[in-house]
Amino acid sequence: MKLLLLLTVCVCGALTQANTDYDDDDAAEVKTTQPTGEHKDPRGHRPLTRGREVYTPVVAPPPVSGRGRYGPRPSVTTETKLQEEMKEIPDSGGCVHASETMGVLCPTGCELKTALLKQEHDVKPTVAQLKRDVEYLSQTSNSVYRYVEELSSEVRERQKINDGNDDLVSRYTDDLEVQHAYVKETVDVTFPQNIKILQAVLEKLRDKIQRLEKAVTDQKLKCAEPCVVSCPIPVVSGKDCEDVYRNGGESSEMYFIRPEASQTPYKVYCDQTSQNGGWLLIQNRLDGSVDFGRRWDDYKRGFGNVAFDVGKGYCETPGEYWLGNDRISQITKVGPTEVLIEMQDWAGAKTYAQYQQFTVQGEASNYILAVDKYSGTAGNTFNTGATELFGVNRTMTIHNGMMFSTYDRDNDRWVPGDPSKQCAKEDGGGWWYNACHSANPNGRYYWGGAYTKNMAKHGTDDGIVWMNWKGSWYSLKAISMKIRPFFVSK
Repeated sequence: MKLLLLLTVCVCGALTQANTDYDDDDAAEVKTTQPTGEHKDPRGHRPLTRGREVYTPVVAPPPVSGRGRYGPRPSVTTETKLQEEMKEIPDSGGCVHASETMGVLCPTGCELKTALLKQEHDVKPTVAQLKRDVEYLSQTSNSVYRYVEELSSEVRERQKINDGNDDLVSRYTDDLEVQHAYVKETVDVTFPQNIKILQAVLEKLRDKIQRLEKAVTDQKLKCAEPCVVSCPIPVVSGKDCEDVYRNGGESSEMYFIRPEASQTPYKVYCDQTSQNGGWLLIQNRLDGSVDFGRRWDDYKRGFGNVAFDVGKGYCETPGEYWLGNDRISQITKVGPTEVLIEMQDWAGAKTYAQYQQFTVQGEASNYILAVDKYSGTAGNTFNTGATELFGVNRTMTIHNGMMFSTYDRDNDRWVPGDPSKQCAKEDGGGWWYNACHSANPNGRYYWGGAYTKNMAKHGTDDGIVWMNWKGSWYSLKAISMKIRPFFVSK
């Protein structure tokens, strides 16, 4: 009987120990959803024992909310469309665009020809006048030289006069000698120096004119045919892609935007078809052609290929790129902004996650992320973390409220200050890492989808991961992030 009682106590103790592997708050969830088996870990290599690391929850800052920058889009009537179709197509300088009514920019060297010809027209008369001045100066100097020679002869003749001449003649002779000395010095020294300087200037101008003529000739040869560019950019522009859409840019392609009047316009890809358009692409992965394992400054400025042409005569296909944290922060802090994250697996299946509020703070705060109001089919990884994990393991994968990290700027929450524990180093790209992730859109690109710890550089889930859809060990074929000013539709 005693033996049976002792055995019962041991079994109860073992069961109690098994139920304390995770936080007490999640004990009920652990019992009901996964009563048996080993739980998955987001890092793929860390132990799962309770208290493995101390984690302090983060209070995420609220994203920018309030009234949107735009009201509902105005409806376009059939009569308005007919009027637009009747508009005369502007001269595009030989560039072809899918929507010719918008016109295009043709940023080739052909405009250089006009500028160079104008400069040549302005410079040539000036050089010709300078040449005439130099020739006149040369002639004048010769005349003065002859005059000085005559004075010299006269002085020599007067020196032969009898010494008995009166003082007046002597004083006159002295004055003449002084004048002679002054003029001779001017002719022998000053004039030659000035002439040499003018001749040097003239030679430099001649050299510049020759280079100018060569440049004009080269441009004439290049511009013998109409201007053709690989990526003609529509003339229509705006503060963002929503503004571009409202200004008439309804095709998805590369545009110039200018968020602030004092800012230089820059190129972006506008998605004008997904969910009624107006989306500005801030991140895109589709073929692994661009390395996202970049430094802090690269993520700050942006990198990659905005768009390219696949044979249609304009850049309608987005490339792999990151817009840049400074630009993302600037756009999202202006007013309420929503983000659309679209992804695709290697079998062609698609899903999405959308947040009605999305804000990225400035560099002073290390670009803290703030998101809210999720909808979609991919899973709310930003706010809830990976649903396949429990307790501290899940809270470590929440991205909302995190600072941005790169391998040379560690701002994650995985043992801060420990250089051997840096999420960006292990997971292949810059991101709003916690300790470390449930989503890793900027990770390493793996062809085929499934990959293993042995394939990963550090044995971690460093692929293009969205855990709530495909788990840690499946790298997506494509993923993109797009932002748009939030506005209420009619």
